[in-house]
Amino acid sequence: MEQHRNEQRSEQGKGNSQRSENQSSQKSTSKRGFAAMDEATQRMIASKGGQAAHQKGTAHEFNSEEARRAGQKGGEAVSRDREHMAEIGRKGGESRQSANRLARQGKEEKH
Repeated sequence: MEQHRNEQRSEQGKGNSQRSENQSSQKSTSKRGFAAMDEATQRMIASKGGQAAHQKGTAHEFNSEEARRAGQKGGEAVSRDREHMAEIGRKGGESRQSANRLARQGKEEKH
């Protein structure tokens, strides 16, 4: 009987070590902290941070040249991802094709 208990303990120990190994190798996808908050709460907190920065005088306001350059850099970064750009192009083509099809149907119904 004593041997049976020792075997059970040994088996339980193995299960626990296997479980912890599996848990450590899998990344948690649950949101934590700021990401777990609802969007309204996030906006409220972010707004307070922005207001505080303006009051303190450390907030940065883009002029039109800085904004243009930032947009250009973002566009360059996105366009490097060829797969993403191809997907955008496909969606645009599908959208245009749908719009043309709907326009033709509208003309046909009027005649």
